[in-house]
Amino acid sequence: MTDAWDERRKALENEYFHKIENRLIEQMRKDSREKLARELSRNRCPKCGEQIQAIEFRGVPLDKCPGCGGVWLGPRDLQILSEKDHRTWFDRWFKEEK
Repeated sequence: MTDAWDERRKALENEYFHKIENRLIEQMRKDSREKLARELSRNRCPKCGEQIQAIEFRGVPLDKCPGCGGVWLGPRDLQILSEKDHRTWFDRWFKEEK
């Protein structure tokens, strides 16, 4: 009788570890797919997929897409640009010429 209970306990234990291992394997696969997606999209425009080009505007490095014209700023780039003479760069950058 004791052997049957021991076998049952071992079977449940094996099942428990099997489930944990499967979850870990699935998480590793998911992380791997996400990492691959990040690597393939690095330096690409999120809108059109073109290769982003580094440019400099008023001494501030920016990223610009040649395909759709999108511009990406770094975390402090807009603050740096706004501290400069805003009447010149803001008018040329954001207002349309008529």
